[in-house]
Amino acid sequence: MGLLIVLSGPAGVGKGTVCSALRGKMPDIVYSVSATTRQPRQGEVDGVNYFFKSKEQFQEMIARDALLEHAEYVGNYYGTPRDFVDRTLASGKDIILEIEVQGALKVKEKFPEGIFIFLMPPSMEELKQRITGRGTESQDTINHRMNVAVEEMNLLRHYDYAVVNDQIDAACHRIQSIIVAEHCRSERVMPYLAESQAAIEKA
Repeated sequence: MGLLIVLSGPAGVGKGTVCSALRGKMPDIVYSVSATTRQPRQGEVDGVNYFFKSKEQFQEMIARDALLEHAEYVGNYYGTPRDFVDRTLASGKDIILEIEVQGALKVKEKFPEGIFIFLMPPSMEELKQRITGRGTESQDTINHRMNVAVEEMNLLRHYDYAVVNDQIDAACHRIQSIIVAEHCRSERVMPYLAESQAAIEKA
């Protein structure tokens, strides 16, 4: 059985960059593809970038509890399909979900056995510099994002691990170490031990 790894943290902390680098270092890990009602952009492929759905299809998925989490943003729905996650885990592959904090907490309600990793900035000042460095945000937006980031940092207690993103390769190495350690937990090995004992007894 694979592991669901949830990588989360405040906006601007570098979730996308770290997740992309981690997938380069761990090519066997599967990226959790989200569903959305927005129109595909040029070059986007259904089932690779997103699962593109109509609003009716998405609302039907909500109704039958087929999403681990969902949210509406700028008139479009986004969510994590449970079936894709379940099938990936059942195949024995690990799957990583890169998501904002509120979505991660929703996933934890439905999938508490997941591995929840909070990606932290080296400091709040560094986070502010990263957000400001984008050059696309007004001062009011920057202030709002920083206030939200402080609130989200206080939700760290709901996560299993905290990783500081001071340097991308170092952050990836820490996350890789977490994944290896989780696979070595004794309770994950017990089912295989029971199967081996049963096979010996039958022989």
